[in-house]
Amino acid sequence: MKANKEQWSSKFGFIMAAAGSAIGLGNLWKFPYITGTSGGAVFVVIYIVFLLLLGIPILLSELAIGRYAGMNAIDSCARVHPKWGFAGAFGIIGAFGVMASYSVVGGWVIKYIINSFTDTGMGADYFTEYSAKSFEPILWMALFLIITCAIVTGGVANGIEKVSSVLLPILIVFLVGIMIYCLTLPNAIEGVKFFLIPDFSEITSVSDFMHILFNAMGQVFFSLSLGMGTLITYGSYLPKDNNLAASTVIIVTLDTIIAIISGLAILPAVFSFGFEPTEGFGLIFKTLPAVFSRMSGGTIIAAAFFILVLFAALTSSISLLEVIVSWVCSKTKLTRLKAAIAVTSVIFITSCFASLSVGAIPDIRIGSMSLFEFFSFFSDKIIMPLGGFFICILTGYVWGINNAAKEISNDGKLKFTMRRLFSFAIRYAAPLLIAVIFVSSIISIVQ
Repeated sequence: MKANKEQWSSKFGFIMAAAGSAIGLGNLWKFPYITGTSGGAVFVVIYIVFLLLLGIPILLSELAIGRYAGMNAIDSCARVHPKWGFAGAFGIIGAFGVMASYSVVGGWVIKYIINSFTDTGMGADYFTEYSAKSFEPILWMALFLIITCAIVTGGVANGIEKVSSVLLPILIVFLVGIMIYCLTLPNAIEGVKFFLIPDFSEITSVSDFMHILFNAMGQVFFSLSLGMGTLITYGSYLPKDNNLAASTVIIVTLDTIIAIISGLAILPAVFSFGFEPTEGFGLIFKTLPAVFSRMSGGTIIAAAFFILVLFAALTSSISLLEVIVSWVCSKTKLTRLKAAIAVTSVIFITSCFASLSVGAIPDIRIGSMSLFEFFSFFSDKIIMPLGGFFICILTGYVWGINNAAKEISNDGKLKFTMRRLFSFAIRYAAPLLIAVIFVSSIISIVQ
């Protein structure tokens, strides 16, 4: 096992990169549509609770493990205990699974940016027609992967950090502007109520409630990039003087704020124009272009919005690719450039099947799910929660709270005020919550 030699050049750069990993399509694309299909504000409340119980302790644990070991996700876990490298392996598998579907969505975003500038009609039916094509979606998906690969080959400080430090602040400014505009639309208040005022009357069975819990847990893992090695890998590039606890709180806070802003930007607009919030993964691609087309200056707003979504997608995709590339570099004699190209090529081939399964070859299915849906389900509902569960066990019982707290407090130089809460969450609350929700939901799916 060999330690990573690269490091972040500044604390701000690390925060922007780590927050950028969290603030991606999980916030702008997935959070609004999952909220729409999972009971609205009821889902939002449960999601925020899970951020506190799962998000903060697991994210902090991953950063601590990564900085302690200074290696890729698998080797970092193995350094904590030689037999526990498998906990990091979930991260490598999860990152690959996410990228298989993530890059498809990234390609859709690029296509919509181009259409916005060329004033091509993008009505509610356009997405279905476009995604059913064979060649063009794969072409734009390839461009998205090439951009991601190019950034990662630049390294940590000169590639990932510089790009994230520029894109993330621009992303926030764009999103706030769109949110303000959408909140002024007629009947937008109905979308705000759906998003912020819980309506428990929609939950008519235990199965409905477990479905919301399962989705909320999966969204926390997907949005914060938990259980897929990203934070372990990013933590491995941290200098020893970084305040891990403070960085964790900042990252989770930024991610939550962006998720809330995204919901307030998209759902009020959907309600204002009479669309259904339960549209699913095509929500922003089917409904928002139609919304923008009815707005004054809608072409400009549409272009700005999808550029914003592309920025968000890239800050996350580079972190996902970095997890795999870091591991490949440590296990082979390949340079970063060759490793990035090799990994990207494999992801491209897999993503082609995911893209084709959405429309062109709908018979490519696993059970009732398309291959695209399966990759998403497999990664954020199966692999990531399992990875998070084993990170909890590794940190709380194998490494031990005392050793974890020593790393988090910089050998006692910093106050770790939430040590007791961290210990309770990582040893008991988080693993028990993951286990109960995971097992219950899998049983309900099988039945």
